[in-house]
Amino acid sequence: MIASGPVLLELDDSGVARLTLNRPEASNGMDVPFLRALYDAIMAAHGEPKVRAVLLRGNGPNFCAGGDVKTFASKGEDLPDYLREATSWLQISMSALTRLSPPVVAAVHGYAAGGGGFGLVCSSDIVVAGESAKFLPGATRVGMAPDGGVSVTLARLVGFRRAMNIVLRNPTLSAAEALDIGLITEMVPDDQLSAAGEAVAMELAAGAPLALAAAKRMLWDGLGRGLENALPDEARTVSELSGTADSREGLTAVIQRRKPEFTGR
Repeated sequence: MIASGPVLLELDDSGVARLTLNRPEASNGMDVPFLRALYDAIMAAHGEPKVRAVLLRGNGPNFCAGGDVKTFASKGEDLPDYLREATSWLQISMSALTRLSPPVVAAVHGYAAGGGGFGLVCSSDIVVAGESAKFLPGATRVGMAPDGGVSVTLARLVGFRRAMNIVLRNPTLSAAEALDIGLITEMVPDDQLSAAGEAVAMELAAGAPLALAAAKRMLWDGLGRGLENALPDEARTVSELSGTADSREGLTAVIQRRKPEFTGR
């Protein structure tokens, strides 16, 4: 369905659509063209009645490293304007993913970080992770705030206290820890991840599509009363924070692989 570009989409006769993040050289870091392509791929799946399940995965060493910090840092004083556009595409992509009628299975390897990678995990219906996978929200570490719906979905998945600790202190969670707190659904050996993700997607694709779609909608609607209201506030807050000196320092520190020195400005 989409054979080239930063996000790929293919559909086989079983009804499984494979949505693949395809910026391996940037650890599938999200910039505006990537986010536009992600939204287009999700909407293509929305518009294809033959899709019975979606398998979300990433090419390269990591599932998704979150925002493309090098691109963000290069924007300088224009970063707030750039992030207003980027977060808009991110928010509608996450919302579209949760509103997609077929169930979404994420197969996670390497890092799932930031509002992008971590957010995709929180917005997927079932998450299978390799045993060496790592999970990191990362936003406050670079002077930013959670986005991608994480401000709502994470607390609903793991509980308020755990979510607050994860967002404020930014521990890097192992797959075993993520499984233990309910962030992911299943952990498998790394060399079995691809097969495990395919098996779950195939199982769902063989199910009753109307019943699965209705069940998914009811569960997300129960959560979405908070999610839909949170998305505009997330986007506004992230854009505002991106104009601060702390945010620029945080991005620079990540690129230079050092600890940031925040000043509160």
